[in-house]
Amino acid sequence: MGVPEFRALWAAQALAITGNFLLNIAVTVLVYQQTSSALAAGITLALTFIPQVVGGPLLSGLADLFPRRRVIVVCDIVRAVLVAAMGIPGLPIWAIWGLLFLSILPIVPFSAARAALMAEIVQGERYVAGSAILQLTSQTGTLVGLAAGGWIVSAIGANSTVMYNGLTFLASAAIVYLGVRHRPAAHEEGDARPSLWQVTRDGTRLVFGDSRLRTLGLLAWLAGIYMMPYGLANPLADEAGGGATAAGFIMAAPSLGAVVGGFVLTRLINPATRMHMLGPLAVAASAPLLVWLADPPLWGMVGLMVLSGVAASYQFVANAAFVLCVPGEGRGLAFGLVAAGLQAAQGVGIALASLLVEITSTQVVITAAGAVGVVCALGLAVHWSRISRSAIELMNTPAPAAT
Repeated sequence: MGVPEFRALWAAQALAITGNFLLNIAVTVLVYQQTSSALAAGITLALTFIPQVVGGPLLSGLADLFPRRRVIVVCDIVRAVLVAAMGIPGLPIWAIWGLLFLSILPIVPFSAARAALMAEIVQGERYVAGSAILQLTSQTGTLVGLAAGGWIVSAIGANSTVMYNGLTFLASAAIVYLGVRHRPAAHEEGDARPSLWQVTRDGTRLVFGDSRLRTLGLLAWLAGIYMMPYGLANPLADEAGGGATAAGFIMAAPSLGAVVGGFVLTRLINPATRMHMLGPLAVAASAPLLVWLADPPLWGMVGLMVLSGVAASYQFVANAAFVLCVPGEGRGLAFGLVAAGLQAAQGVGIALASLLVEITSTQVVITAAGAVGVVCALGLAVHWSRISRSAIELMNTPAPAAT
């Protein structure tokens, strides 16, 4: 936190994340109130993830083709306008879905540019520490956005909450513009600059051609399984006799767990041990979903999601290790591809869970998700145990500062 530019990125990240998840619960409640449909609410929440499938492979390359500060600022301004428009009263559901889809697309280049820019500001173990701070801030912002979101929606209404939420993205843009100095793009050689297609092609080969990067990416994408209860928060709250506030608690629970788990993992456990713990923690992140077989009450649901979030804090370490394992000039795209895949996995998982709930019960869907998650994580954990040593050695090698 002693680096001024890092402080600016940290403050902007806190605002953007709080805005993201305040939007998530507000727009989901808005649609659920209008339709009383778990499927419609699930589709709405899935639309906060699925645009990454469309935009991820191409838009993340913008972080390597243009100055990264500019990419962040433009993305925040575009999101502010689209989010504010979403809160206009009387919009039909299809218009809300369309604006929501478009408002999520800028997250792809924003996240890629932010991760790559931070690796230029701090390197080596300082990057790992800085990444952990940002991840903890993200989870805290998520917790605040979701926990406060239910209360704010109840107090001023879903439309007003969505509309005013656009201001958080404008504030984030201003902080980055004023607090981070301009740096040239990673590819700034005039005629030698590659096309967006070439950058995307080469980045995809880089990620999926490296065993370490591929495994770290797949470990991240497991969130699409163990986060299914997050997408079913509104019907779960209804079944438990709660409302928007109860749904907010269910959605906020994984972030509360991640804050606790992330603090312990990144502050009290040494780097090499953290890396070896990735596999077991990935298995533990899905295990609490198996307890849904016992049909827990509301407080039990929240507690189980907190436990899942504690284990899911392995994502903090996997994120930092992934970025440091990627060459600087392809860092923005590589991070963007995996981040987009993570969002896509969560979106598809939530959409699938919402569809299955129309056929069977939330209890069956969540328990089955837990079983699938444990099996998939076990396979990745075994492979990671064989290759983690080389990843630890690479992570402990300080990366050169970007010029």
